[in-house]
Amino acid sequence: MDTHTLGTTGIRVSPLCLGTMMFGAWGNGDHDESVAIVHRALDAGINFIDTADVYSAGESEVIVGKALAAVDRSSVVLATKVGSPMSADPNARGASRRWITAACEASLRRLGTDYLDLYQVHRPDGTTDVDETLGVLGDLVHAGKIRAFGSSTFPAEQIVEAQWVAQRRGRERFRTEQPPYSMLVRGAEAHVLPTARSYGMGVIPWSPLAGGWLSGGFGAGRANTSERDRRLPGRPGAGGRFDLAVPVNQRKLEIVTELAGVAADAGLTMVEMALAFVLEHPAVSAAIIGPRTMEQLEAQLSAPDVRLEPAVLDRIDRIVPPGTDVNPEDVGWWPPALVDPSLRRRSASIR
Repeated sequence: MDTHTLGTTGIRVSPLCLGTMMFGAWGNGDHDESVAIVHRALDAGINFIDTADVYSAGESEVIVGKALAAVDRSSVVLATKVGSPMSADPNARGASRRWITAACEASLRRLGTDYLDLYQVHRPDGTTDVDETLGVLGDLVHAGKIRAFGSSTFPAEQIVEAQWVAQRRGRERFRTEQPPYSMLVRGAEAHVLPTARSYGMGVIPWSPLAGGWLSGGFGAGRANTSERDRRLPGRPGAGGRFDLAVPVNQRKLEIVTELAGVAADAGLTMVEMALAFVLEHPAVSAAIIGPRTMEQLEAQLSAPDVRLEPAVLDRIDRIVPPGTDVNPEDVGWWPPALVDPSLRRRSASIR
């Protein structure tokens, strides 16, 4: 499998990154099966593995650590993430110096390694000055705990802010961004991908199969979506994703049926076309795949060998226009100013 440079870090990564969110209680609870998936991916030429402390409350990192114990650690580019709540403790989350310092050590223990190739802030933290976050991450780089650090699901304006703060304060800077990106979730094309590219950041899209909608199981005469919901793993927020009583899901089904026709005409599986579409963007360094089973992994390994003809890309653009999110709920993060009414309403005493 060919490799790409991860932004301007000089680190070479395979075009597919093995995401491990489905390892553990959120997906496949059989550790041996998950370890076998890691080893098969490595044997197939994937050298890039992504996890997070929050995945199955650290269990995913433990499984990845078991898998890496049997291979040459130096041959693997290992990434994990920090920031999502790990307990009811209000300080066991976010991007403060206090938490990142503790969380990094905990991830290193679970993964059984003494360094991380890439450490990512899982979501923006509006309660912490980005200068503090960059400061502690830079200290971890200088201490040899991490080689580089990045962001995940940051809007373009916060990517720019972090880059400017790093420049003004002489900090190490975010070197990668991990946005949601697929044929159904294309909002990143408008601002995030061009912004990341302009700063030389590697882009590592998550959910290129749109949470399973582009797995090839949907369309006329195919899997029943309500049945798919019943088989979803128990991870937070997973239920109801395929409920056709929700109008936007009905629209997704119509779009996926059209896209399936494009794939068939091109002689491709839906999975191949979906992954090849994401890899076609010049800002993208690697696409994160998240198999729960060996069968799912095998179905995705051929994607890096696929190049989509301009006519195929044009048809996809007509079905889902560039920059369009079919369901805005799929973007994975919402600005606090939209979620918290107190941030957009003056109190009665001030009026």
